[in-house]
This record gives sequence, structure tokens and C-alpha cells, in this order.
Amino acid sequence: MVSNSEISSRLLELAGLTALADGSTNSFRARAYQAAARAVEELAEPASQMSQTALTALRGIGKSTAAKIFELEGTGRIEKLEKLRREFPPDFVEMTRVPGLGPKKALLLRDRLGATSVDDLKRAIAAETLRDVPGLGPKTEQNLFRAIERLGIGGKERRTPIIDAMRLAHEITAALSEVEGVERAEHMGSLRRFRDTIGDLGVIVAASGEHQAVADRFVSLPLVEETVAFGARKSVVLVTSGMQVDLRIVEPAQFGAAALYFTGSKAHNIRLRQLAADCGWLLNEYGLMDAGTQGVIAAVTEEDVYAALGLDWISPEIREDWGEIEAAAAGALPELIQEDHLRGDLHVHTDWSGDGRGTLTATVAAAQERGYEYLAITDHAEDLAINGLSRERMLEQREALAGLEGSMMTVLHGAELNIGRKGTVDYDPGFLAGFGWGVASVHSLFDMPAAAQTERLITAMFDPAVNAIGHLSGRRIGRRPGIEFDVDAVLTAAAESRCAIEINCHLDRLDATAEVLRLARDRDVLFTIATDAHDARELANTRWGTRHARRGWVERDRVVNTWPKRRFLEWVEEKRGSKR
Repeated sequence: MVSNSEISSRLLELAGLTALADGSTNSFRARAYQAAARAVEELAEPASQMSQTALTALRGIGKSTAAKIFELEGTGRIEKLEKLRREFPPDFVEMTRVPGLGPKKALLLRDRLGATSVDDLKRAIAAETLRDVPGLGPKTEQNLFRAIERLGIGGKERRTPIIDAMRLAHEITAALSEVEGVERAEHMGSLRRFRDTIGDLGVIVAASGEHQAVADRFVSLPLVEETVAFGARKSVVLVTSGMQVDLRIVEPAQFGAAALYFTGSKAHNIRLRQLAADCGWLLNEYGLMDAGTQGVIAAVTEEDVYAALGLDWISPEIREDWGEIEAAAAGALPELIQEDHLRGDLHVHTDWSGDGRGTLTATVAAAQERGYEYLAITDHAEDLAINGLSRERMLEQREALAGLEGSMMTVLHGAELNIGRKGTVDYDPGFLAGFGWGVASVHSLFDMPAAAQTERLITAMFDPAVNAIGHLSGRRIGRRPGIEFDVDAVLTAAAESRCAIEINCHLDRLDATAEVLRLARDRDVLFTIATDAHDARELANTRWGTRHARRGWVERDRVVNTWPKRRFLEWVEEKRGSKR
């Protein structure tokens, strides 16, 4: 039986390739497939086992999409998707993600210059042949070259954005978990360390009994394009996106050692192996063993291995040899944030603004179900074209929220304000004073010089109406580089203004970056971990934001929405009453 996760992944891939075929990221057909993928993800029962009548009764799924779901269940493939994959191979898809290019221009370059990859595009830029294509010119060449360099795409190693790698990992581990004898199936490597882009994907399966069935299931997955290596304990495949996936199958008693070994990083593992050698031991994927007798000292869990080496357990996100081993040896690891530490969400959209999908009632109820003490509703402000709310609509929303009060949870009427060219935000000061919370974000003018971007951010931080800066750089991982700014100056301003910096939980943002978070460690900078949710389901994205925060060594008490309600609200009011 094909899982809902697998169906959703195929529909999202179909959406992306359909956008290419239609020459537009706003293709109606592509958006229809995206809506269908969301509908399938939200189902409690397997979509492939539903009747056509039941499937097409769901919002976003028509007869054609339902037929494709049944085709995937019956044949393991969708013929239309296979055709589009042949027309748009992974190298070409990667090229379309270069900011400033997009489907229409990419198709034009393929037709006029034969460019089908980022490397082809780079060669065309170097040869100055793009300017010969109608509608393009030297400025286009310059902008595309800069975007490629800033995103770090192209070349021998293709790196996959974490949102795509995580979806792939969940699909594979879910399928392998169903094989008889499998006790655990988990992703490893840089994805487990929560890097924002991934090279190859590693998966470890702990299985008792016959291992061949696990390997057989792995290489027969519908997403497998080519089998590179096949064995009872180790197999390697290439999937349809071009990514390499390595599978290791171990005994349950070896899982801890294997997880430690295959999570990495290389530098972290080298340090651990040296600690083992200093004790006369060996450390590898099978266990921590006595070098002389080969007797196993520890292997079942990672905690066992770390403890035997005299270390506290180290969270995977910080295993980069950034000082974590010394801290673990001294019992001085910081209290990194956990998801259950959060007491509220401070960046949430509803269907009042153009891009929200959940009602006020449903959103507030979902936050209450999560046990939150406070919630900020932050629909877009008026300066954001199409999606923003006028003053009149904001006042109407405020009245609607007042009608939802009465629970133990405090609901703040806020707004996601737009940071203008000079750092100003929407509305006048008098109107802004009526809000209980403000998060301000960059939504435009991404190519301004670094000095101007820096001043823009700092000006917004000192605005009394701004409690937090949302998705600090504005990046979209693998798709849009963030704005350039003076990190030192911005962090200094954040500490002085007491304006928090948001850790955005969306997997394609994870912004502020981990590098910025680490640079803030020795400064009195505050953070929020906020979902930027556009429907109630996305409130669960806190699991990603907290992992990203851990990668940045963010401690619990630095995150304002871990604070008890009284302390939190006092800080909110203090900031809103401040003047520069």
C-alpha cells in the first residue's frame, strides 16, 4: 500500500514539473497539485484505499488527481510524472531554481543556447552569450552569476535543500519500517545534524532476522531511479531527484554505535575515535570495543558510547567539533532548547490575509490544544500587496479576536509588518500602538547594498511597535539567498533595543541562520521560535525551529516564548513602551 507521505511527495514533484511545463511558478495546474498534496497530508486514513467518491469530495482533489493516486497504488508510478521527469531531468530542475531565472527564462535558455544545467548556465555567462538572447543582457548575466555564487549551487556536488531531503527521508524510513523484523529506521548524516542543505542521504535500519527483505524493499521503492550497489547490509541508490541514498542495515544491539558513526560529522567522529584510542579501545560503526580482546564495551545506544568515553550525550545538531566535546567532558553543555519548552507561538497567519488558510477560530483552538499560554495572530499589514490587511480590516479582526477570549490562553492581536527601504513599517504610530505585538520582516528590496540593509534592520529594531524581526535574512534555502548585512552591527542593535530575532520554523527558511545564532552566543540577544504558520497544521513546525535553534547553540532562557506568561508580557510591554 502506498503511504500518504509518498502520494504527497509525488504530487508535489508533479506540481514543480508542471510549473516548468507551463512556464510559470503560478501555474493553475501546479497550484492544484500543491493543494491536493496538502489535502492528502492531512488525511488520517490512507488515500489510496479510499473510494473515488470519497477522494474527490476532499477540497483540492478532482477526478484527474484521484486517478493518478490510484495509478500510483496500482502500478507504483504515475505516467504523467514519468514523462515530465524525462523532459525535465534533475540538472535542469536545479537550474530553474537560480534566483532571477525561473521556468520561462530557463526554457528560453534551453531552446536558444542548449543550457540544461547550472554548469551550462555558468559557461554561457562566462562566454557572455546570454546577452544575445532576447530580453536578457549584461545585467542579467551579472545578476545570475551573483545568485549562483551566493547560493553555492552547481559543480560536482549537488546539495539538496533540507525541506526536500526531509520529505524524502520520511518517505523512505516509513516504507522500510513496514518490513517484517525492522525495529528502527532513521535518517543519519548531515540531515540528522540538521544542516540546511544535504549532499547524500544516509539511512540506518536496525533489523533482526533476515536482512535481505529490507534491502529488496529499499531498491524497489518507486522513487528509485538506479541501483548503484546492492547487498544484504549495504545498498546505494539514486532517486529521481538525482540524490544518492545510502542504506546500512545493522543488528539492533549495534544501532547506537552505527547511529553515532553515520551521523558524523567527520571532525566530531575523529575526536571521539582519538578519545577511544587513548583508552586502548576502538570505535567504529559496530561498537566501542577493547582493542585487544575485541570485546564490546558499548554499542546499543549513543548515550552508552558517550558515557563510556566520559562524555555527556551530545545532541546531533551540534556534532561539528565546535567545542561540544570539551563542554561534554566538563559537564558544561548548555541547556539547549526543546520543543516542550515553548509556551506560545508569536508569528501566525489566518485566512484573513491573502496567503493564510486557517480560520481564526480553528487557529486559536489548535494553539489551545497544544497547551500554549499565549498566541500572537500576525496577519500581513497593509503595505504587502494582495495579502495585506487594511486598517479597517485589522480593526474588524481585533473585534473578532475579542470574541474568542475567555480561555486561560492570552491572544495578542499583532501584525507582520513590512520593513521598508529606510526601516519604516506599515501604519502610523498611533494605529500601531493599538496592537499587542509586532513582528517586522523584509519582504522586498532584497538586492540593496549591505550597508543599507543593515541600517534598515536596525531602524526597525528600535521601533517601539516592533517586538521581533521575522526571518532575518529573508532567505529561501536553495531558492533565494538572504539579504547581505553587517551581522555584528545587527546583533549589537538587537541586544541594545531588546528586540528579539525570530528563528523561523519553516524548513525552507530556518532563518536567522545557524551561523548568526552561534555568533550571538556571547551577546545579550533574545530570540523567538515562531512557526510563521499559515494553517493550524503548521503550528507543529516548532519541531524544526527548535532543532535549528539547537544547531545554533541557543539556550532555553534566551527564547522569550519559553518564559512564563507574566514575564513574557512584561517584556512585550516594556519594548512597546520604549523610545530610541
